[in-house]
Amino acid sequence: MLTRRSLVFAGGAALLLPRTLRAQGATDIGTTARPLRVGVTAGVHGQVLEVVRDVLARDNFVVRITEFADFIQPNVALQAGEIDANTYQHQPFLDAQKQQRGYDFVPVGKTVLTVMGVFSRKVKALSDLPAGARVAIPNDPTNGGRALLLLAKAGVFKLRDGADFRASVADITENPKRIRIVELEAASIARSLDDVDAAAITGNYAVPAGLNPIRDGLAVEGADSVYTVLVVTRRGDEAKPWAVKLARAYADPAVKDFVEKTFGGSVIVGA
Repeated sequence: MLTRRSLVFAGGAALLLPRTLRAQGATDIGTTARPLRVGVTAGVHGQVLEVVRDVLARDNFVVRITEFADFIQPNVALQAGEIDANTYQHQPFLDAQKQQRGYDFVPVGKTVLTVMGVFSRKVKALSDLPAGARVAIPNDPTNGGRALLLLAKAGVFKLRDGADFRASVADITENPKRIRIVELEAASIARSLDDVDAAAITGNYAVPAGLNPIRDGLAVEGADSVYTVLVVTRRGDEAKPWAVKLARAYADPAVKDFVEKTFGGSVIVGA
């Protein structure tokens, strides 16, 4: 079941204004009366956003955070106007969501890259995977393709020429060990690591599970990854002061310092 956790900084519940003032838009976004409402997935992105919220609070700019338990609901909430922006998705995922669901969303700026790594509790190197080994990858199209590219780069199998983040199992052209790909919901893969021979896990789920892609990964993405997460708004909001302010706050030294100290290189600011 979807769960949400709302966090309000410096103000508690929104103050009630006369209906006529609310209808006229008299309350600026970013105030105690009308906080900026930002959706995020729980874990790494939520932790970083809390630091961003505190950075913005220096200028008395108020952010209310709503955490979601999956990759779909933050965009559903943005489309419905329940939140003003979200920050959890990279460009390939955003492009796929726009194509599949018709969203008219726009990226405002980059936040952090949560590095994807391949982990195993059964082998020390991917070259040690046995014949018929089961390897878990995310079941959403973009992160699934991302995982296949990482595994192919590590020599686990080969993909067709020109394969990109849209790759699927059907694009595997050479698989001498007959590796079996197991597609699971991204949030559940870390919990299933003991049930497979190896698994590709994004950093936002690996880190809370005690896995550091840099330290523990048998294969790891580099900083040149196209999967840096974005601040996203509905079209027409991307140039508004509150949207620009939110995106720019991710470049604050306090955010970078928190990320470096907390995640040990498995999360990169603005990659």
